[in-house]
Amino acid sequence: MKNKLLSIISASFICLCSIFPSNAAFADEVSYPDYGSTASTAAIVMEASSGSILFSQAANKELYPASITKIMTAYLAIKYGNFKDIVTFSEDAVYKTEGSSILRDVGEELTLEECLYAMMLESANDCAYAIAEHVGGTYDHFIEMMNEAATELGCTHTHFTNPHGLPDEDHYTSVHDMALIAQAAYESEAFRIITGTKEYVLRKTNKHNQKLYMHNHHAMLYPYRTYSYLYDYCVGGKTGYTVAAGSTLVTFAKHNDMTLICVTMNATPPNHYLDTTSLLNFCFDNFTNYDISDYVTSGNTSKIASYASTDEYLSLDEGSCVTVPNGVDFSDLTSEVSSISDSSDSAGVITYYYDDKVVGSAKIKSSSTE
Repeated sequence: MKNKLLSIISASFICLCSIFPSNAAFADEVSYPDYGSTASTAAIVMEASSGSILFSQAANKELYPASITKIMTAYLAIKYGNFKDIVTFSEDAVYKTEGSSILRDVGEELTLEECLYAMMLESANDCAYAIAEHVGGTYDHFIEMMNEAATELGCTHTHFTNPHGLPDEDHYTSVHDMALIAQAAYESEAFRIITGTKEYVLRKTNKHNQKLYMHNHHAMLYPYRTYSYLYDYCVGGKTGYTVAAGSTLVTFAKHNDMTLICVTMNATPPNHYLDTTSLLNFCFDNFTNYDISDYVTSGNTSKIASYASTDEYLSLDEGSCVTVPNGVDFSDLTSEVSSISDSSDSAGVITYYYDDKVVGSAKIKSSSTE
């Protein structure tokens, strides 16, 4: 059945491509807008839904991430952990971390959910360590999980040695890889809620008889300390800083139908905030999202029929989109279809290009009409 379906899909690809014609004459008329350069050593802006890269500078340069590492830790904890689990702080979690923490004691018990809030809002290194031990079974296994996940997500310039981002010459990533990690994490509603939380109150525990009031350190979301770079469209993110890494920043921003992920690394404060704000404004002003289903379900292409068989039906993932410079029409895009032989929920993927850049994709789904 699988081989038959793949044959059907292959026969259908030509028809699918004909639905999305290219127009080279039109494609030459609109160029990608030129932002220039940033003060940060490396920076990137990705549209979260399409995966389209709207700006990049030193995208693959390997740099120290500092605490934006914790986005990967949160991604794995949410994917494999249970929020109601009790996390017990070990001696290593308490004494083998330095820098930012919420000063937990050996034997203290928090839920995994509470640890995640503390790690993402207060950048608590002790909580990151405790999460790693709990979710990974052992600390070392969790580090293996981090590197395996990075590879699965398509990262090519990343190697993790810890769950918190404290300095280590073998602990590095790039802004492009960090955008991929952030994109994957942001798909989770739980992550979106946590990263967008401005304030959180930690209850009394078995070791502390007072509540702890925590605040998000991302100054574009919450006026942390005495400075503020509040940004109306910011919906979350994570800060990072060490002497070796400089300031690092991941920011999620949403405006109209577009959600952007901006990553800046190796910046001198406050350039990480200034660059991010300027880049987000530039991209919101100069790019447009097209919902692919709007163009598949309109006019004469109201549905993708079964081109090669009467018992198979093809459709595209709803919600898939492309992101292109303003003035580019959907008909200006070129497309390429590839099969996924090892996927149970997708018969293939159609990828869209503009100016030789990937601007989005959609899975091709198949189902029986019987």
